[in-house]
Amino acid sequence: METTGARRSLTCLLITWGVTRLLLLLFVFKVYVFPGPDVTSDVSVIYQDWYDVLRTGTFPQDDVTWQYPPAAALPILSPALLPGLDYASAFFVLAFLADLVVLALLVYAGLRPDKRLRGAWVWVAGVPLLGPTGYARYDVMVTAVAVAALLAGSRHPRAMGALAGFGAMLKVWPALLLLGARRRGGSWAAAAMTVSGLAALFAVAMPGAFAFLTFQRDRGTEVESLGSLVFHVARHHGWGGEVLLNYGSVEFLGPWVNIVSTAALALTGMAFGWLLLWRLLATRFEAHTMADAAFVAVLMFTTTSRVISPQYLVWLVGLAAVCLCFRASRMGGPAGLVLAACFVTVLEFPLWFAHVVASDPLGVTLLAVRNGLLVLASLAAARVLWRATVPKPVEPLAPDHAARAEEEPASS
Repeated sequence: METTGARRSLTCLLITWGVTRLLLLLFVFKVYVFPGPDVTSDVSVIYQDWYDVLRTGTFPQDDVTWQYPPAAALPILSPALLPGLDYASAFFVLAFLADLVVLALLVYAGLRPDKRLRGAWVWVAGVPLLGPTGYARYDVMVTAVAVAALLAGSRHPRAMGALAGFGAMLKVWPALLLLGARRRGGSWAAAAMTVSGLAALFAVAMPGAFAFLTFQRDRGTEVESLGSLVFHVARHHGWGGEVLLNYGSVEFLGPWVNIVSTAALALTGMAFGWLLLWRLLATRFEAHTMADAAFVAVLMFTTTSRVISPQYLVWLVGLAAVCLCFRASRMGGPAGLVLAACFVTVLEFPLWFAHVVASDPLGVTLLAVRNGLLVLASLAAARVLWRATVPKPVEPLAPDHAARAEEEPASS
């Protein structure tokens, strides 16, 4: 009976994935037009412009919208693997294949002993909740690398470290996967060797590999971030700033923006400090702890960032899915909050993004709800991780109890 139930669940999972992904492909190929701004223009315009530059053997050194580590050149150049298609079409097909890889990894893991398919369901449901944005950015490819790294986990620590290092050279955040890795497993060394090797290779082979490090010094506060709520409200009370396309995203620029951006960085620093404290005090490490810690770390850094682009939620969905592959993980609540945040995200971008840019009541409400869900998810996930891994302090005995404890051995 259990085998029959498992087969039915798997069949239902695969059918749901197929239907939802067909819809995503129909949207990105514009068979059906998704409401709101065209999210595929980043691929057909920005990515393709980068592709034309990268093909010459150099990085976009004069383009401040290029803000990625050097290995990001690989997914941008990857449509060349499908020469029969135009650039955008090839990119969408490769994004679809990356999505399929994640599904295959999660299903394979979910069918193993002490695992379950609930994680695969999180991925199947979460990606389409974000609309076509999931296939119109290269984040789904980075997430595939991160999922593979976490599932390698404690059984193959060096492979996990190498994959995390490679992911970090694609988009930095996979470096946080190492937070829960054991110090003696070799994962940290493998990650360091991978990062060093790739950095040296790109530095020698392609000029401008690290020009991106100086491209974000004058960023404002992105209109979808947690800190942006300050200015969305302030615009209704005479704030004199403006909303402009800046560094590839729509940002607030003007008075007090630097203070809010600094506050966001301070919050990120506090999150990092909490994570370091957790790492020092944690003593109970189980098979799922690495995935749980990675989910908490990326969730905290995403929530406190001065930029929360819709595609960032793809990372969180992927990491939450890995957590819920493990029967013992207690990240179900935070994962549910992330899925709810995905649904609100597609409402604020692209569906009603004009309302967000205008800071009208609908736009502000959507942002407040989405960012509130991320804050709640961060706090809930951090609490679950702490309680599962950090031992409670031993309370000292009261004087009378201590005296009795000393007398009992003597009387016996």
